Amino acid sequence: MSSDRENPEGPENSGNPEILKDSENAEHVHPDRGTVKGSGAREGSEEPGGRPSAGEDAGESVTGRQRLIAGLWPPRVTRAQLVVALLLFGLGLGLAIQVRSNSDDNALRGARQEDLVRILDELDDRTKRLEDEKQRLDDQRTELENSSDQAEEARKQTLEKERQLGILAGTVAAQGPGITLTVNDPGRAVEADMLLDAIQELRAAGAEAIQVNGVRVVANTYFSGVDGNLEADGRKITAPYVFEVIGKPQDLEPALNIPGGVVQTLEKEQATASVTREEKIVVDALRPANRPDYARSSSQ
Repeated sequence: MSSDRENPEGPENSGNPEILKDSENAEHVHPDRGTVKGSGAREGSEEPGGRPSAGEDAGESVTGRQRLIAGLWPPRVTRAQLVVALLLFGLGLGLAIQVRSNSDDNALRGARQEDLVRILDELDDRTKRLEDEKQRLDDQRTELENSSDQAEEARKQTLEKERQLGILAGTVAAQGPGITLTVNDPGRAVEADMLLDAIQELRAAGAEAIQVNGVRVVANTYFSGVDGNLEADGRKITAPYVFEVIGKPQDLEPALNIPGGVVQTLEKEQATASVTREEKIVVDALRPANRPDYARSSSQ
């Protein structure tokens, strides 16, 4: 009894004092696991089977992830990388433009010969009209510079410009060479959009003044109605629809007769369209000169 109290570790360990060491470096002999380090070596301890403990594995994983994030963010961009990125962007932009250009070229390659001829003729006509307008403006400038009475010359040009604008606005009558387009519609198949297409084709071909069945066509003219009950700017019009057009006849007539153009479209609807060149066309249907409610000249 006295020996048990003197040795608190118990009788099992009293006869083997040599295997007891400091608790921080103690080693214990286990019959199945071999020698196992004591509590002081827990950070490096292993679970059965030689695997690291769960606490050690989680600590290493978090530390590695933090090191990875710290190394990648914020990203460091060198001058060489920036130059390469700009070069790649420029290359991509160039390729996109080239693809777009090739698409336009392919569309033209697939066009019929008649369509290509029409496109070229329209481009030539528009170029010529722009050149004529430029020449006219140059002549006006020369006249103003050389005129002894520049004020009188400026007044004449102002009146001429007012007359031209009046023709475009439909407030002034006009006459000149042109064509007459007559559309007969026995089956009442002509729709409002077909008449509007005819107006657009005529304008594109250089028409300067147009009236349809006594209605002056201006910038805001519209067509409406169905089944032969058509209106132009709210006024009822009936077949035959007569377009009186002032412009260059050599440009206006081919524009209507091109394959797939106005005449051919109307014929598909069992309507008939005839074009006649005229030396003199009179467009005398007038529109009231409406004063704008809000717009004023900037010189006022």
